[in-house]
Amino acid sequence: MSGLVLRLAGPLQSWGEHSAFADRDTMRHPTRSGLIGMFAGAYGLRRDEPLDRFDGLEIIVRIDRPGILMTDFHTVGGGRTREQTVPTSEGGRRSVETATIVTRRHYLADAVFAVGVAGSSEAIGELAERLANPRWQPYLGRRACPPDQPMLLKQVKDPLHELTEAVPLARRPPKDGRPHRVDFVLEGAREDASAVAELVDVPVNFSHLDRRYCSRAVSIARREIAEHLWLGRGNAYLKALFAYVEGRS
Repeated sequence: MSGLVLRLAGPLQSWGEHSAFADRDTMRHPTRSGLIGMFAGAYGLRRDEPLDRFDGLEIIVRIDRPGILMTDFHTVGGGRTREQTVPTSEGGRRSVETATIVTRRHYLADAVFAVGVAGSSEAIGELAERLANPRWQPYLGRRACPPDQPMLLKQVKDPLHELTEAVPLARRPPKDGRPHRVDFVLEGAREDASAVAELVDVPVNFSHLDRRYCSRAVSIARREIAEHLWLGRGNAYLKALFAYVEGRS
C-alpha cells in the first residue's frame, strides 16, 4: 500500500450528500463522492465513464478547522420576459410572476481539512501525477469553490501516520492542559469511534441521466496529534507546511 496527502482549504467548500432540487446541502467534511469527482476531473473522465479505478482507494479525513456553516439564498431567472423564462413540463413557459427560482445553497466558510488517500502504489502514483497536472481544475465540492495552494502535499507510505505525526495542523493548541486530539473521518464502523454514520456518497455513475450512489459506513474518531504540529493560522503554520512539502521537516 501507498498513499498521498492533500490539503483542502479555501474561502468556501461544499460537500453535498443528499442535495435535491432547491436545497443544496453540505456535510461538515469532504465526502467520498466529492473527492472521487475531483479525481475523475483530474483524469479528464467524462461523466458517463466507469469509476471502478477508484474503488480500491481508502480515504481518511482530518478535520483541521471545521469552518462556519453558511447558507446562500440564491435566485435565478428573474427580470425576464415570458419568452425568456424557464420551460415547464407542459411545454410552455413560467409566467413572469413565477419566473424566479429560489434555492438555498449551503457552504463551509474558512474550513481546512487534511486528507489521506491510501491505495496500491500504482494507483496512488498515477493519481498523484494527475492531481499535479489535472485535465480539469480541481474544486472543493462545487465549481465556484477553488482550493488554496498547496493542495497536493506529497506521496507517503502511511497516510494515517502522516496525519497524526507529521502534517502541520491549522489550529491553535488546546488550553488548560486538554488532550491534543482532533476528529478524523475514517472508513467503516470502528470500535473506538465516538459516532458511526451511514452516508450515501459512494459514486457509481456521475451521468446526468443515470446518477447513482451507494452507501458506506464512516466513523468519527478522535486521534492524538503531536503537540508540535499545532501551529495556528499564521506564518508559523505556512512555513511548517512548506517545509513538510519540501521534505525539510
